[in-house]
Amino acid sequence: MNAEREDLAGVSAAGAAGGALVAYRVWDGPTRWFHWINAVSVLGLILVGLLILFAGALGMSPAGRVTVKAIHVWLGYVMTLNLLWRFVWASLGNRYARWRAILPMGPGYLRALEAYVSAFLAGHPRHYLGHNPVGRLAVLAILVLLVIQAVTGLVLAGTDIFYPPFGHWIAQWIAAPNVDPATLTPLSSDLFDPGAYAAMRAFRGPFIEVHEFVFYALAALVVLHLAAVVVTELREGGTIVSAMFTGRKILLGRPEDL
Repeated sequence: MNAEREDLAGVSAAGAAGGALVAYRVWDGPTRWFHWINAVSVLGLILVGLLILFAGALGMSPAGRVTVKAIHVWLGYVMTLNLLWRFVWASLGNRYARWRAILPMGPGYLRALEAYVSAFLAGHPRHYLGHNPVGRLAVLAILVLLVIQAVTGLVLAGTDIFYPPFGHWIAQWIAAPNVDPATLTPLSSDLFDPGAYAAMRAFRGPFIEVHEFVFYALAALVVLHLAAVVVTELREGGTIVSAMFTGRKILLGRPEDL
């Protein structure tokens, strides 16, 4: 156990129990790469998504809308592949990257959550190397929203601009008789079968509604996440932001999850 502590945290139990500031190795490289790739791709998706939502007000041409949607889809591919990698790494990474450390579950979680909230409100926050109990709730919410956006986004990539993985089948569905589905583009409406196109748009409806709703929910959660990081950094310390660059947290005293 002591060897594991020194390997993962970089300190001994005696050093952690003391009053000095101690640097701990927490976030491994793959976890940090996931975080920043996810941050950049999600921010890009939100910004490009806003362009799509307000394309009419911005006077964007039909060709321009297709280009913006293509950019949105490519960013979605990056986010989805990165998310799938994180799910794999949650079974392979170090103890702070694994499912039991990032999701609100496991023996004693509810007691830890209650104790953390009580201590935080009392002005004596408990320190954690990995995600604190409230942070684990936020991780679950973010992962669920990202999965929903990935699934609905892949469907819409097919219905809107015939991109993989479903674009080929969508094109086959709506192509007019004697029209090669491979020749369809989002602007070639004269090559669509009107009845099939109407049915496809009806099929698309629930996906776009969910995608738009979760878009706003995810944007709000991102703002809340950033605010929580700032508040936690000020109240608890621990170099939360720099730890996602260096992998190391600096804390005073013994963390709850050492």
